[in-house]
Amino acid sequence: MSATGAEGVAPTRERREFRACPFECCDGSGMLYDEASNTAYDCRCRRQIIALRKARSLSAVIPRRYLDVAFDRYPVTEIEPNVVAATRRFAGRIDEHLDAGRGLWFMGTVGTGKTTLAMLVSKAALEAGRSVAIYSLPRLLNEIRDTHRAERSHVDLLDRLTAVDLLHVDDVGAERSTDWVLEELYSIVNARYEDKRSMVITTNILDREALCEQISERTVSRLTEMCDELPLLGDDRRMDLRSAQ
Repeated sequence: MSATGAEGVAPTRERREFRACPFECCDGSGMLYDEASNTAYDCRCRRQIIALRKARSLSAVIPRRYLDVAFDRYPVTEIEPNVVAATRRFAGRIDEHLDAGRGLWFMGTVGTGKTTLAMLVSKAALEAGRSVAIYSLPRLLNEIRDTHRAERSHVDLLDRLTAVDLLHVDDVGAERSTDWVLEELYSIVNARYEDKRSMVITTNILDREALCEQISERTVSRLTEMCDELPLLGDDRRMDLRSAQ
């Protein structure tokens, strides 16, 4: 896939299939067998295995610009400390949060560090062996449009976007609102909401009423329930850095 917006070309590491059960229950197949009753049943890890398989064709790479970001490095050290601390706590318990379907919502003006912090969460999930899809909203909508042009299954793409452990979407609200955009975004968010799947999103819009007008009230309502909101205020650090050069 080509890389635009929040996407890149260099993965944090090769995506891992489970060679052993992360819960040390099964042999890595996702199935358990009870000899006494001669019955096979799903292991706790089976959901993760299925998510990894369905995520193979999705964008699961950390962009080159964010490969080296870390909590103890610039620019993270210059971002609002309380928000950084909350992000670090979330990333430190990534399996627990993903299993519970909890996510983070970074909201703030341009250049305040939203995408950087969101990438730290995605990196933590990938390093834990979880399935992750990373998109800017414009890129994700283009992916959906392509399924229609190529007559590929739109339902199949939605199913894969729903199954992935963590869906990271940048620039929510940046796309020009049309009925089609609103419905597609709602379909993705609602599917993950119903399946208790985690999302990490960033928006440049701070005002809730304005955001409801941009992406619809029903989408905002679901994201509010799914995600902890982390506001980021301040100047555009990219412009500050350019001025200092």
